[in-house]
Amino acid sequence: QVQLVESGGGLVQPGGSLRLSCAASRSLIRAYAMGWYRQAPGKQRELVASISSDGNANGYADSVKGRFTISRDNAKNTVYLQMNSLKPEDTAVYFCNGDTFRSWPLLRTGFSWGQGTQVTVSS
Repeated sequence: QVQLVESGGGLVQPGGSLRLSCAASRSLIRAYAMGWYRQAPGKQRELVASISSDGNANGYADSVKGRFTISRDNAKNTVYLQMNSLKPEDTAVYFCNGDTFRSWPLLRTGFSWGQGTQVTVSS
């Protein structure tokens, strides 16, 4: 079983930046498309960014396109989310997960959810 541990969240002012990390307990994730999701209070969890197993393909929600960048380091079993130009509406708990059926695209989630990392954008 793969455990996913998210970190890097915090309180940041509008316009600021954060870099989130998702560390997996096993190298198994190297074979799968991975993604970052977020859930704001009272809202459903949404996919914000995804990346193929080899890192050569990616996709973004329209709300974060041009501001967020997803990447991965398969040697470290880690997926990253660089978040720039943060807005108050980016405030949410951020989670990572992966599609255990395919390397791309990300169509479903197959791992157990971690605790997530809180991102708060406020002045």
